[in-house]
Amino acid sequence: MTEFTEISESARPAPLAGKRVVITRARHQAGALRELLEKRGAEVIEVPSIEIRPPESWAPFDAALHHLREFDYLIATSANGVEALRARLRSLGLGIEQLKHLRIGAIGPATARAFSNTGITVHFVPSDYRAEGLLAALAGEDIQGKSFLIPRARVARDLLPDALRARGARVEVVEAYQTVRPRFRPGELERLLAPPPDIVAFTSSSTARHFTALISGHHLREKLAGAAIASIGPITSGTLRSLDWTVSVEPAEFTVPALAAAIEAYFSRLP
Repeated sequence: MTEFTEISESARPAPLAGKRVVITRARHQAGALRELLEKRGAEVIEVPSIEIRPPESWAPFDAALHHLREFDYLIATSANGVEALRARLRSLGLGIEQLKHLRIGAIGPATARAFSNTGITVHFVPSDYRAEGLLAALAGEDIQGKSFLIPRARVARDLLPDALRARGARVEVVEAYQTVRPRFRPGELERLLAPPPDIVAFTSSSTARHFTALISGHHLREKLAGAAIASIGPITSGTLRSLDWTVSVEPAEFTVPALAAAIEAYFSRLP
């Protein structure tokens, strides 16, 4: 009689065992992706290519917050924007209840979660987690003459505010934070990227731009020639392609968990 030995789940090799994965998020935001990849057995190398800093001046943001009653909608395009909003309200001595009259949209589930434990309702989260999705979510609403507040990064696409204005809305875009390129100690980048990684993961256009500038400034790009490139979604992928990267991984859902799963799927397909 033939005997079969059942292999337990714990005895099976982790799907990303032996893979070196570079993640480029800001250091304080990298934990979730790192954990998801490490659970799959990856060796994760953090190369934070952006830092989140306050704007050069809080004056425009503060002025908008002091006049929240004049707005009908608040559109949050990132969790960073929500965190800056909450912190600035506290700094000005304004309660979170100042937002309760607003119809609030969040670009994706992570941004919506940033409102958790506030008592504030997020009214819509599009299925397509980008500006195009927010516009689609608003397609059935009469926004003629309505006022929108959009707190966001200094550098961002103007598709959303431009399209809202074209539909007759008043839109005020205020800088809630800026993304800047961090500095590394001499030789640190070279150490982090040796041996070369198997894949580099990007979660935003800003990480793509800043990472490319970082490694180009240190003449490291040629050392990544064999690494695959993973992108969280089409906007980031477009930025990467404009920077002459070939995108090998892009999940169908533009979230961190989906990105980790897509990286696993990519390596599972390789010989």
